[in-house]
Amino acid sequence: MQTLLREIRKTPLLWTLAFVPIVLVAEAVAPHSHTLLFVLAVLAIVPLAALLSHATEAVAAKTGDAVGGLLNATLGNLTELIIAITALRAGQYMLVKASIAGAIVTNAVFMLGACLLLGGLRYHVQEYNRASARLSSGLLLMATVALLAPSAVADLEHLPQGGGILNKLSLGISVLLILAYGLGLLFSLRTHKELFASAGHGDDDKEAHWPIGTAVGTLLVVTVLVALVSEIFVESVQKAAETFGMSPAFVGFIVVSLVGAAAEFAVAFAAARKDRLDMAVSIALGSASQIALFVAPALVLLSYVVGPKPMDLQFWPGAVTMMMIATVTSAFITASGRSAWFVGALMIFIYAVFALTLYVVPPAGQG
Repeated sequence: MQTLLREIRKTPLLWTLAFVPIVLVAEAVAPHSHTLLFVLAVLAIVPLAALLSHATEAVAAKTGDAVGGLLNATLGNLTELIIAITALRAGQYMLVKASIAGAIVTNAVFMLGACLLLGGLRYHVQEYNRASARLSSGLLLMATVALLAPSAVADLEHLPQGGGILNKLSLGISVLLILAYGLGLLFSLRTHKELFASAGHGDDDKEAHWPIGTAVGTLLVVTVLVALVSEIFVESVQKAAETFGMSPAFVGFIVVSLVGAAAEFAVAFAAARKDRLDMAVSIALGSASQIALFVAPALVLLSYVVGPKPMDLQFWPGAVTMMMIATVTSAFITASGRSAWFVGALMIFIYAVFALTLYVVPPAGQG
């Protein structure tokens, strides 16, 4: 407990944990103040995601590379997963699909671009391990192609109505994606792990991790709190979005993905500023591939259990285009293993174009 309190005292971001009890009380006192609850829920989820990230790193550090990699796959995007599961239960499938597409684009374009920009402003040219970047971008490209398949065949004239074929296709693709992710873990953590060693730049001093008991206890408590706050977030998001002039697609694509990845942003940005670009690129592309290969198929499988009906992987055309552009851009940018600040600036501009387009021109039926 003392370790946790010390971490909260020395980390300003964690001071906003005060919003967690505030939003829970506000929901009980004023359940119809949707805009207020939405804002408070966003402010509460960010520090919870940061705390979850600290605890996950501590548990992974105690369990070794193989188990640690699996834990990071399972828990690294737990905030987004809990929000999406809550939306699944509420039947808000547009919000779920938008959060999947948005998380892929945000991690692959915005997070990566911001890391390259922040690191490049401090160092003239930065280098990183191309093998790790190629693996993550290759996995992401394969997963994006798989996610686009249901959307590509959805409008075929001979496709039977009712969605049964799309559900079967999405279910099969989900199983293949999870299998591909497992093989990727095996490749990078066991059979060819020597290829993914850091380039050795920057400050490599090891951070002292929490005791395992504190980390596991924090994981359990924070997971429950994230679930409670996510429930409030999903219940208030529709009305709040109308107040702010945002569509559910924009909220899922931009707001949920930025809020859910806040903790990863902090770690990746700090690594880039210390010239540890291997770590920053790995976090950005690794998180994007986790969403595409693990979180998205897991949500399809969970929809058969917790959703009002099975969810398919048919995205609206704009999301399909943005995911493919983001994947190809990140693969092209990271192919050289070298970077400067202007490359990151260009990637952030691409993300800004996506956000502006989605805000001004929402998907059909949401305008």
